Amino acid sequence: VQLQASGGGLVQAGGSLRLSCTASGRPFSTPSIGWFRQRPGKEREFVGAINWSGDSRNYADSVKGRFALSRDNAKNTVFLQMNSLKPEDTAVYYCAAHSSAYYVGSGARAYDYWGQGTLVTVSS
Repeated sequence: VQLQASGGGLVQAGGSLRLSCTASGRPFSTPSIGWFRQRPGKEREFVGAINWSGDSRNYADSVKGRFALSRDNAKNTVFLQMNSLKPEDTAVYYCAAHSSAYYVGSGARAYDYWGQGTLVTVSS
């Protein structure tokens, strides 16, 4: 599976961005997708995950109520809508694929394939 994350950029605090993660290739045809981020000087951390059918989601406490996951399986794309952005949301955001159609866990090591990351910068 190849994953392409896009949509990052510079936004003012309080603003919004929508990230996309597009999957292509084999072997997984029904992957769950997780999003992680790595802030400057910090370890990679879980942001959220969505299962294949889109009816199960899991979010980190730090983004609950502000970020929302959705997916369009016809386009093999998962979206991370980020609202009410804060300077502390500044990070490189990565999407990752899990072979199970049902997994929405937060453990980075559980995910099988990773995209290259997209930079989100939130100015104060």
